[in-house]
Amino acid sequence: MKPYQNQNSSKKKQIEKMFDSISFEYDKLNRLISAGNDVKWRKKIYKISKKLNPKTILDIATGTADIAIELSNINNSKIIGLDISEKMLEVGRKKILNKNLNDKISLISGDAENLSFDDNKFDLITIGFGVRNFQNLKKGLEESFRVLKPNGSLIILETSVPKNKLVKFFYLLFSRTAIPLIGSFFSKDQKAYKYLQKSAEEFPSGNDFAKIIKSCGFESVNICPQMLGASTIYIAKKKL
Repeated sequence: MKPYQNQNSSKKKQIEKMFDSISFEYDKLNRLISAGNDVKWRKKIYKISKKLNPKTILDIATGTADIAIELSNINNSKIIGLDISEKMLEVGRKKILNKNLNDKISLISGDAENLSFDDNKFDLITIGFGVRNFQNLKKGLEESFRVLKPNGSLIILETSVPKNKLVKFFYLLFSRTAIPLIGSFFSKDQKAYKYLQKSAEEFPSGNDFAKIIKSCGFESVNICPQMLGASTIYIAKKKL
């Protein structure tokens, strides 16, 4: 699905336009919509990543660089954050400058489905709330597989729909009412938040998404539900 259904441009172009339009409000509204849990999820990604001791890290769909900044706490690591939205990157660069992290993190504009890196370059790739925005999901995951070193890891944080029927009921009630409402009050681009809500609900999750990851070459996928299944962390390995 696309953010702007009445426009003929590609999903990729629409995603770029959408995130450009909400770049300066995104962090605050993300905290509000997730009730601050996005901070906890990033810390979990850091804890998982630290154990892997990566030296070269690519954070795809880095947005305003929150995950990249969290990963900068890993000793002797170098991080590249990549995103299709230049305005989101502008916000991220200001954060990095304010935290004096320019020597550890570099942000570049780029396309997750056409990465400009050599094969087998990175020890770790992270993607936070980005894969559901790919125009071609398998192509994006296959590109991550290509540039990941053998025995490297891919960590994905993405929205998911809870399996428990009672929890699912309240999740859908919140997502279908609160998220569009928050967008209508605090954003000029209401369609962006309607898209974010609908895409979260429709994107494959759990075992369904794990199967897609494996079909792109990854050997194993660990599934770690968060907040009763409202989001999920996937940890995939590339074979030696």
